[in-house]
Amino acid sequence: MDHWDEIRTAYHVARAGTVSGAAEAMGIHHATVIRHVDALEARLGVKLFQRHARGYTPTEAGADLARIADATEEQFIQLGARLKGQGEEVTGDVVVTALATFSRRLTPVLAGFQHEHPNTRVILRTGLRLFRLEYGEAHVAIRAGDAPTEPDNVALPFINMDLSLCVAPSYVERYGLPTANTLDQHRFIGGDDATSRAPFVRWIKENVPEENIVFRVSDDVSLQQALLAGAGVGFAPKGQHPDLIELLAPRPEWRSQFWLVTHVDLHRTAKVQAVLGHLKQAAKDWAAQEPGISLP
Repeated sequence: MDHWDEIRTAYHVARAGTVSGAAEAMGIHHATVIRHVDALEARLGVKLFQRHARGYTPTEAGADLARIADATEEQFIQLGARLKGQGEEVTGDVVVTALATFSRRLTPVLAGFQHEHPNTRVILRTGLRLFRLEYGEAHVAIRAGDAPTEPDNVALPFINMDLSLCVAPSYVERYGLPTANTLDQHRFIGGDDATSRAPFVRWIKENVPEENIVFRVSDDVSLQQALLAGAGVGFAPKGQHPDLIELLAPRPEWRSQFWLVTHVDLHRTAKVQAVLGHLKQAAKDWAAQEPGISLP
């Protein structure tokens, strides 16, 4: 890329708002920062910054350039992370992504992995976003639902999680105990994403009147918290919350399947195989200890 150093310098000036801040972030002399910005403005024929006593403020053109440079630099960072993972040593960043409710199970497993491989740095990214393995955003993704079908990814069965229909004691105190015959008279917790493919979300949509879904959530952690707070009837992993009252036992159509997903280019590397080994052993331990977990 022509003149990338100058563009990157302008990006850091826009980000820091001062020449000194950009120089410190990049590890270069402030005179080099000024020279890069001046040369880039001359080459482009446009002012990128308004200079004032407090620093540099991007013009509209400068803000546009900074947005593009930000995305480009992020892609370089992701590429670097991906390339670092291709070695045969278990070192460097190890990025695992999963739903937030997996943190309780994953954290001790990944801590054990890091203790065994002290030259690694573990990064656990949780949430609903699907991190892109092909851009190096994660080394291993734990995904729920149907088997991932991306052609460049390797998907391995991980665990099955059985869900029960439950309610909190505080809900029963206010509205009475639901039964199989009176569910249509009770308040439910549902998902906020109409396109969700989660089996239990589909079941609620197909079997519960719309007006009965009085509390909606957008993520798995909020769903569990709403259920524990007595907001309504909802689903929880079997046996995970002993205080909840099980209304209906797990059904096959409610079962959540989870997969270990890696990128084909990194799947056979020592680092990724080491992480997968820890996670597969953890799955066996969970299946032996928790009533709602089973192996595929």
